[in-house]
Amino acid sequence: MFPERFSNLPEYAFPRLRALLDAHAPGGEVIHMTIGEPKHAFPPWIIDIITEHAAAFGSYPVNEGTPELLQAIAGWVDRRYGVPLDPETQILALNGTREGLYNAMMALCPESKNGKWPMVLIPNPFYQVYMVAALSVGAEPVFLPATRDNGFLPDFQSVSGEVLNQVTVAYLCSPSNPQGAVATREDWANLIGLAELYDFKVFADECYSEIYRDTPPPGALEVAREMGADPERVVAFHSLSKRSNLPGLRSGFVAGGPESIRRMKQLRAYAGAPLPMPLQRAAERVWADEAHVRENRALYQEKYALADEILQAVGGYEGPEAGFFLWLPVDDGETAALKLWRETGVRVLPGAYLSREVGGQNPGKQYIRAAMVAPKDEMAQGLTRLRDCLYS
Repeated sequence: MFPERFSNLPEYAFPRLRALLDAHAPGGEVIHMTIGEPKHAFPPWIIDIITEHAAAFGSYPVNEGTPELLQAIAGWVDRRYGVPLDPETQILALNGTREGLYNAMMALCPESKNGKWPMVLIPNPFYQVYMVAALSVGAEPVFLPATRDNGFLPDFQSVSGEVLNQVTVAYLCSPSNPQGAVATREDWANLIGLAELYDFKVFADECYSEIYRDTPPPGALEVAREMGADPERVVAFHSLSKRSNLPGLRSGFVAGGPESIRRMKQLRAYAGAPLPMPLQRAAERVWADEAHVRENRALYQEKYALADEILQAVGGYEGPEAGFFLWLPVDDGETAALKLWRETGVRVLPGAYLSREVGGQNPGKQYIRAAMVAPKDEMAQGLTRLRDCLYS
């Protein structure tokens, strides 16, 4: 029987988009700006590494990550954030971070807190796995609006002590998807401080951390270390998908305290989907290389400038601080997405598909999300059509 806790889940964002648009003919040559699938070139030497180790497809892979992969990840974390980690006890390789963001909840969320049902704090809009992970463990999702008024980040300080006494996990994505907002050191410190005071974990989704305009976004692990917080307080998630244009490699990792990682490894022994060995060998090399990351970031910085130029006259436009999405204000996201498709062939995602209605308000309803992943000329054409169709 379908579990009751899943009975009111909406259709996932992209099936909903197909239902909205596909019955209608596009009004021009199709330009896809919906899914956040990087299209820049990945390092060409990756193919050689996979080919060199292809015979290892004939063996079961190491479940938690090869020692070399874990060491490469630890080296990257130390270089990027100045946080030394024990590769053996504080890092777990993942088959993409969505898996980890879900399974961390399964492994680490207690069944009750202070004699009551657990609660999970989730920014709204949000990456949909956060909600499903909370529901899967019988926790109550508490959606915190991330709107223009609060810098497109959730206001954790506004949560009542009564709720915080039941909170077991708080998710925060920085740089955020879809708005491209960056949590400052103070933002992280305030959240971690609340977590210390009320004894809950912070799940830091930092998959967009290497795509930014000027200043590298601070990380939750480095702020927690500066604060002297409990090493088990923060669980951080990273990926090669955006950093290195390798969404199909499925290489991510989770880092945290030894007890958190031990419990995730225990669950993974039963239910994990480890990365194939040739792909782990490639990931070892990719995490150790920064040259291709700098090149990739420069391409996105060109796209930021291009989007700013094309959309500068659009009322309410705010270019993202980081990441590769534009969060664009409209009267109604579904109406705008359908109009844009029927009149121009540009395909974007209604913001309401990424958020949840709470108290009669959906913070994504008056937005559309446009991904800046296509080649620059194609992106410019898509944004120009979008501007002329929706804002002229």
